[in-house]
Amino acid sequence: MNGQEFWFVVGSQFLYGPEVLDTVAARAEEMAGELSKVLPYPLVYKVTAKTNAEITEVMKAANYDDRCLGVITWCHTFSPSKMWINGLELLQKPYCHLATQYNMEIPNEEIDMDFMNLNQAAHGDREHGFIAARLRKPRKVIAGYWKDEGVQKRLAQWMRTAAGVAFSRSLKVMRFGDNMREVAVTEGDKVEVQIKLGWQVNTWPVGKLVEVMDSVTDKEIDELMETYRASYDFATDDIETVRYQAREEIAMKRMMDEEGCSAFSNTFQDLYGMKQLPGLASQHLMALGYGYGGEGDWKVSAMTAIMKRMGKDGNGASAFMEDYTYNLVPGAKYSLGAHMLEVCPSVAAARPRIEVHPLGIGDREDPARLVFEGKEGDAIVVSLVDMGGRLRLICQDIHCVKPILPMPNLPVARVMWQAMPDLETGLECWITAGGAHHTVLSYDVTAEQMKDWAANMGIEFVHITKDTTVELLEKELFLNDIAWKLR
Repeated sequence: MNGQEFWFVVGSQFLYGPEVLDTVAARAEEMAGELSKVLPYPLVYKVTAKTNAEITEVMKAANYDDRCLGVITWCHTFSPSKMWINGLELLQKPYCHLATQYNMEIPNEEIDMDFMNLNQAAHGDREHGFIAARLRKPRKVIAGYWKDEGVQKRLAQWMRTAAGVAFSRSLKVMRFGDNMREVAVTEGDKVEVQIKLGWQVNTWPVGKLVEVMDSVTDKEIDELMETYRASYDFATDDIETVRYQAREEIAMKRMMDEEGCSAFSNTFQDLYGMKQLPGLASQHLMALGYGYGGEGDWKVSAMTAIMKRMGKDGNGASAFMEDYTYNLVPGAKYSLGAHMLEVCPSVAAARPRIEVHPLGIGDREDPARLVFEGKEGDAIVVSLVDMGGRLRLICQDIHCVKPILPMPNLPVARVMWQAMPDLETGLECWITAGGAHHTVLSYDVTAEQMKDWAANMGIEFVHITKDTTVELLEKELFLNDIAWKLR
C-alpha cells in the first residue's frame, strides 16, 4: 500500500501521574502493534495526548503527511475534551473514534480506585464523543473490545474507506470525447465535483488516442496477448480483432499513466479514426484497477475506480454496471445487469471467455469482449447524481444470483440480482431518488463504507434496504432537500 498508514492518538491528562501515563502509552503501543497484524494498513501509535498543544500538533502533522490516511482516537483515561477542539477543527483527514478498553472484563478481586483511575475509557470516550458531536465533525464511531473480530473487521472496512477518500481527493479522470448526446444523468458540474470530491475531470480528443494507438508496437501487443491468454479463455479464432483491442488498451493505459489518470470514459458516438469500440480493452483495464464509464459517464468512471480501491487488496470486486432489463415473472423477479461490452471480470463467477460478436451500435467493426456470468452473493449498486447545488450518493442493497436463463444469444458479461426490498419497490425507490441507469456494482464494498465515504466527502447519502418503503423514502428526500439547502 505504498507506505500508507493510520495514526493512533490516545487521550489522557496529567491528573493521574507519570506511572499511569507510562502504562497508557505502553498499552496503546501494544494495541497498535497487535491491530496492525490484522488490519489492511499499519496502525502507528503517535502520542498519549495530554494538552491542547500536543493534540493540535499531531493533527496538523497528520494533515500534511501523505502517508497518513486517517486518525483513530481512543481515550484510555478521562481526557477533557476542550483541549481537543483546536486539533479536531484543523483535522482534514478521515477520523475514527474507537470506543474500547484495554481489558475485556472487570476483574472482581483487583478492581480498586487505582484500577478505576487507569481504566476510564467508558468515562473518557463519552467526553471525547461529545466534543466531536458539538463540532459537527464527520467521524466514524466503532464501539467494542479491540480484540473482537467484529470490531477489527469494521476498523478494516473504515480504513479501506479512508483510502478511498484519499484516492478521491487526487483522482484524475480522462474523458475520450464528450457525453452521449441528449443524456441528462451522465452530465454534472465538474467544478463543484472537484471542490467537493477532489476529482480532476478533463477531455482528451479521440484523435490523440488514435495517434498513440498507431505508435504501439507488435512486441507490446504480443506481450499483452500473453497476459490475455493467461487470464482468459479464447473462444474465437479472430486473433486480429483481439490484437486490435490490445492496441487500444496499451494506448489508453499509456495516456492515462502519462497524465496520472486512474479512470476514463468514452462513447460509441465518438470513435473517430478507431475501428472498434474498446470492449476487452476497457474490461482488462478495469481488472487492473482503472475506473470506467460508458457513454461519457465520468461520474460512474470515477466511482468505479474509488470503489475498487476501497475493496480487498486495493482492487476489489467492483464493476461498471447498467440495469438492462427485468424478469417480471411472479416468484422470479430479477434485474439483469450488463452493458454493451464493458463489465469488469473481477465480478465473474468463472474464468471469462474472449469472444467476437457484432455490436449493433457505433457503426464499427465487431469488437472482442469478455463474456461471463456474475457470481452469487450479497452486493450493492451505487449511483452518484448531481441534483443541482449538491451531489447525492444512492446505494441499494441487492442479492446476486446465478442467472436463471442461459441466454445463449446474449454475448455480453451479465449479472442477475434481486433488488431490495423487492423489484417493484426497489425500482420505485431508485427512480424516486433520481438514481442513474449506470451504477457501480460491488461485492466487497459495503453500504456502511459508502455511507462513511459520503460523510467524509460532505455529500448526501441515500440507502435503499430491505426495510425501505416509497413513503419513508419520499419523507427522507423531502427532509434532505430542506437540510441540504440550509447548509
